[in-house]
Amino acid sequence: MTTISDTYVTLNNGQKMPVLGLGTWNSKPGEVQAAVEAAIKCGYRHIDCAYCYGNEKEVGEGIKAAGVERSQLFITSKLWNNKHHPEDVEAACRQSLTDLGVEYLDLYLIHWPIAFQRGEERFPRNADGNLIYDSTLHPTYTWLAMEKLVKKGLVRSIGVSNFNSKQVADICEKGSITPVMNQVECHPYLNQSKLKKFCEDRKVMLTAYSPLGSPDRPWAKPEDEKLLDNPKLVAMAQKYNKSSAQVLIRWQIQGGVAVIPKSVTPSRIQENADVFDFVLSDQEMEEINSFDCNGRLIVPMVDGKFRDGAHPHFPFHIEF
Repeated sequence: MTTISDTYVTLNNGQKMPVLGLGTWNSKPGEVQAAVEAAIKCGYRHIDCAYCYGNEKEVGEGIKAAGVERSQLFITSKLWNNKHHPEDVEAACRQSLTDLGVEYLDLYLIHWPIAFQRGEERFPRNADGNLIYDSTLHPTYTWLAMEKLVKKGLVRSIGVSNFNSKQVADICEKGSITPVMNQVECHPYLNQSKLKKFCEDRKVMLTAYSPLGSPDRPWAKPEDEKLLDNPKLVAMAQKYNKSSAQVLIRWQIQGGVAVIPKSVTPSRIQENADVFDFVLSDQEMEEINSFDCNGRLIVPMVDGKFRDGAHPHFPFHIEF
């Protein structure tokens, strides 16, 4: 039987990446080390991290405690918005390497196309509490510095996250390395079908973050509809004697999208991996696709507007 340990996708540079990984966003201090260790011990080989999450040291401790050879793991991290200046990129990467306790990253992503003011503050703010942006730094300019990390052996692959089609196209046109990945919010309410097709045409793969609808996102309201409770999804899960979460993960994998569900609960981490013993029918895949309503969940709002919407490189003002 196919298992999590032997299910990979091949990136455009020939590197193999496990199709299912553990997400670590919003994993609280004191929890993420045990979660990473538990995930690796039950077969996960792909761990998704980011400097901005503020927990990479704990993630590294979990990796070390699991006792699996580094060569067997696929570790992703991300360049944060305050380190977009080309002179800051290598130092930021090396900081993640130090925190994670590894000598190289399998994949390093530009976390957002939006640049913040340079410095050590992850969220630099002025006296009024508003974020301070650098609107002059184009994300492609940052990309050219990312390419140097590959040549130095600090990372094996590079990619982007939360980039729209025009931003991906600009990098493909001006860079010397094609991104292997665009990591984006993706779930049935935002199935990203148009962006997926666009990226695939350029041999750029998608990874889905928040694939379960991120019910624990910090700005969720009690009255917000929960994807996991969708009646059609629940009925489908009952048919296969699975959970709604397992159906959602299976839907991503069958659709050719890598997926990184987050959990800090060992039993849930194991459950999320038990998705290789059933197959959704074509009709069921289409039914889940039909849930799409451009339901973006993972962009903070302020007074009913996108928090970063005024930034010239904000990615979500165009269709995809």
